[in-house]
Amino acid sequence: MGEAVNAKHAPLDIITIGRASVDLYGQQIGSRLEDITSFAKSVGGCPANISVGTARLGLRSALLTRVGDEQMGRFIREQLKREGVCVDGLKTDPDRLTALVLLSVEEEGVSPMIFYRTDCADMALSEDDIDEAFIASARAIVVTGTHFSRPNSDAAQRKAIRIMKARGGKVVFDIDYRPNLWGLAGHAEGFERYVKSDRVSAQLKTVLPHCDLIVGTEEEIMIASGADDCLSALKTIRSLSSATIVLKRGAMGCIVYDGPISDDLEDGVVGKGFPIEVYNVLGAGDAFMSGFLRGWLGGESFATAATWANACGAFAVSRLLCAPEYPTFEELRFFLKNGSKHMALRKDEAINHIHWATTRRRDIPALMALACDHRVQLEDVAAKAGADVSRIPAFKVLTVKAAARVAAGRAGYGMLLDEKYGRDAMFEFARHPFTWLGRPVELPGSRPLRFEFSQDIGSQLVEWPVDHCIKCLCFYHPDDPAALKEEQQQKLRGLFEAARKVGRELLVEIIAGKHGKLDDTTIPRALEELYALGIKPDWWKLEPQASANAWARIEAVILKHDPWCRGVVLLGLEAPQDELEAAFAATAKAPIVRGFAVGRTIFINAAEQWLAGRMSDDEAVADMASRFEKLTDAWLAARDRKAA
Repeated sequence: MGEAVNAKHAPLDIITIGRASVDLYGQQIGSRLEDITSFAKSVGGCPANISVGTARLGLRSALLTRVGDEQMGRFIREQLKREGVCVDGLKTDPDRLTALVLLSVEEEGVSPMIFYRTDCADMALSEDDIDEAFIASARAIVVTGTHFSRPNSDAAQRKAIRIMKARGGKVVFDIDYRPNLWGLAGHAEGFERYVKSDRVSAQLKTVLPHCDLIVGTEEEIMIASGADDCLSALKTIRSLSSATIVLKRGAMGCIVYDGPISDDLEDGVVGKGFPIEVYNVLGAGDAFMSGFLRGWLGGESFATAATWANACGAFAVSRLLCAPEYPTFEELRFFLKNGSKHMALRKDEAINHIHWATTRRRDIPALMALACDHRVQLEDVAAKAGADVSRIPAFKVLTVKAAARVAAGRAGYGMLLDEKYGRDAMFEFARHPFTWLGRPVELPGSRPLRFEFSQDIGSQLVEWPVDHCIKCLCFYHPDDPAALKEEQQQKLRGLFEAARKVGRELLVEIIAGKHGKLDDTTIPRALEELYALGIKPDWWKLEPQASANAWARIEAVILKHDPWCRGVVLLGLEAPQDELEAAFAATAKAPIVRGFAVGRTIFINAAEQWLAGRMSDDEAVADMASRFEKLTDAWLAARDRKAA
């Protein structure tokens, strides 16, 4: 996720305290919230967002709050873990629900929102939730404005401040002012940014003397100080606190004040903004804070920290969601080095690819998959056995049980299953802790490529579970006729775009040997042509190659065009066990080959016998498990490894 910041004296760099909600973002842009028909779900709430943003930038972060004992609370916990955020301080409240927020982008800079936060879990945070050892394990904490709005959460944050100050750590205050969360605006006014309140100002002013870093917009600086203009607000805060003050100014960037406040508002370290299109302002401040903390805690200059902060904010305002859209450190560095020709960063393919590849849901360094996405082949077997094709789905369930027996809960095992006959098998698959599932979309045997159920592939993918990988087999040879290649290329490009749009991983399977000569240059040339179109699948699935030279050429092409590619998996083409073992050995010195996805070599015998009624369910499972285990053992042996 990024390069860790060195720190010798604390396991954690930062603990953020306060709100944690599930954001439901309207997906129809330019629409009133009343007219939204579908929503995208993500982690939300200022401290939760910052915990994710800082983790992506390489800080060791943690979130301290409460979530409900239900699906939304578990979603937040699981998502934070995926992001590398420590959840040791995440408490489960058995009596309260996780907070929800409904949001939309109605027009540029206007994003109505409704907070569902009545007696919610995070606002029940209390002093008892603040563990001294946990707070002491961090270099700094972030306290947030909303959690000073209730006595219990106010007391919790103040306890954390006392602990952190006593051990010489840093206290960061994100003013995070939401008037309606202080009871100063109606339910429909969630987007309202400023309502003057002497009560709120009096409360927040008591926090300022204990802070080392204070961050806010002009409106937030005014509410924290009680002053009516920005310059007076800054001077008031300085009279109460020696903290570094960071004034966020949106598209104008920011100003950092680390000493006396002069009469010139610009008399500070000015962090310039980035000229980008404003798409959605929500969450931009949390991305900004993440970038600033990465620099500040990493010992960078204020100018560098401000630049990183502004760049992170630029990413956020150019994309729809909050935490899921924040940049990783690789992405940030690429942007700062290369910039973008797009005012709308979400339209920059190079940046988007780095974002996609560096925020995948899990690492999969190796993959051993039992492929049972076959349709025509099993129909043929059923016909020869005199069995009805309606029995095929039950057989596919048995293949899942066989694969699960071999996997035994260990990482690195997966399957390929299809929509036509594999729905029941997918349900069985979900009952086991597999690493990976791929699903084919091609019409079997089609050349030129056609999709199986509809050529409008994007509308189908929306219904898939988010962790299911698209698999597409294309019979593609670089010496094919130009018209055929053009048609195949455009089909694959459309599939790639659909996969990225709906957030699903993509495996492209290329078989060239059935329609032309296969030598050391064939597959490298094919991949070069597809990469030239901007097609960057997460995985390639390729037929065994004749030489180590061929694999070296393939690896060079992939690394040149996409160093973030997960790698290559070998296909089987019904090869005998000994031939596959030889193919495995031939890839032992090709690191880009990460695994295999083999089907008929494993299941064809059981399919013939079971469909003919000569083999029981248990016997079929045992037969396939034995064959799959032999292949996995051969694969691991070729790499001197054991299953994890």
